[in-house]
Amino acid sequence: MTYVGSMDDDGPARFGFIVSKQVGSAVTRNTVRRRLKAVCAEALPSVRGGASVVIRALPSSATADYASLKSDVLRCLERKAFA
Repeated sequence: MTYVGSMDDDGPARFGFIVSKQVGSAVTRNTVRRRLKAVCAEALPSVRGGASVVIRALPSSATADYASLKSDVLRCLERKAFA
């Protein structure tokens, strides 16, 4: 689930991650968060300046592999945050 807001300035895009206990244990949550951060770092040059992006990881993200997680995040970012 992705939420995108805009700031008034054209500064760099900001990302925030919500990974609740419903996703799994602390190890699982941190793994999901690290994967999301890696995907967003790759997509950062394409995201419009001033965008504030919040990604909420659903429980199914705990069992998703990196490739499917990446495709889901990029699909959401293409619709809402790409320049």
